[in-house]
Amino acid sequence: MNNNYELYKVFYWAAKTGSLSQAAKALYLTQPSVSYAIKQLEDSFGMTLFYRNSKGVTLTKEGAVLYTYIEQSHMFISLAEEKMAALKNLESGELRIGGSDSLFKHYLLPYLEDFHQRYPGIRLHLNHGTTPETISFLKEGRIDLGVVRMPIDDPQLEVRESIRLQDCFVAGARYAELKDTVLSLDMLLQYPIILFSRNSRARMTITELFQSYGYKLKPEIEVGSVDLLIEFARKGLGISYVTREFVSKEMEDGSLFEIQLDVQLPPTHVGIMTMRNMPLSSAASRFIELVQ
Repeated sequence: MNNNYELYKVFYWAAKTGSLSQAAKALYLTQPSVSYAIKQLEDSFGMTLFYRNSKGVTLTKEGAVLYTYIEQSHMFISLAEEKMAALKNLESGELRIGGSDSLFKHYLLPYLEDFHQRYPGIRLHLNHGTTPETISFLKEGRIDLGVVRMPIDDPQLEVRESIRLQDCFVAGARYAELKDTVLSLDMLLQYPIILFSRNSRARMTITELFQSYGYKLKPEIEVGSVDLLIEFARKGLGISYVTREFVSKEMEDGSLFEIQLDVQLPPTHVGIMTMRNMPLSSAASRFIELVQ
């Protein structure tokens, strides 16, 4: 037995209203169509589901048993429809984003604040990690989108280019004599270098640049966060490699200054990364629209 859902819907409204005409009105059908649908359902079960009388219809004992199940099914379907509408309208749901601490703090924070104010019913989940870790999060289905440094060369991923960033070396007052000096890479390596300890895109990029000039970049200090890179440079523990846009405040107040080099450090771009050919949730699509 595999009855059409529409037959059960007719049965539900006839039982709920006690009237074939009212059921027809609720479903935008003709009364003969409602009568025929109920007859089909009764024939399929081989049972009478309604008693007909001058006032309308009432459930038989067998019809009452069926109604207890159909009523619950109708309630769940209605709740499901309401839930889907809420998801579509961004009244509920979640948004899972992967990326580095520094990109969350210095780049995404204003967008996250704006999104939360617009759609307070959407729960935000932030997964912190390097670019390789964020790619793994995305492929494992743990996040909806990732915010990473480019380039990303992976046929499974789609990357939408966003802002441009420029990395640089910075130092604090202890190395003030270097302010008006242009250093070669060889000269720079005479000073203690502080780098991010994890396998980040920025770390890989600067390491490859030094290798291209025949130098091995070996940091004297490695730290686990960009905030520590900034703070260690301010304290005079060495020269840190950071993103210029992330230390604008420190450079304005003079607690840090940029080390000038005789080679050009390549710029980088931030990308919004998603799985290729995979549908995005309404929340993820709307967030990408805000960022771009």
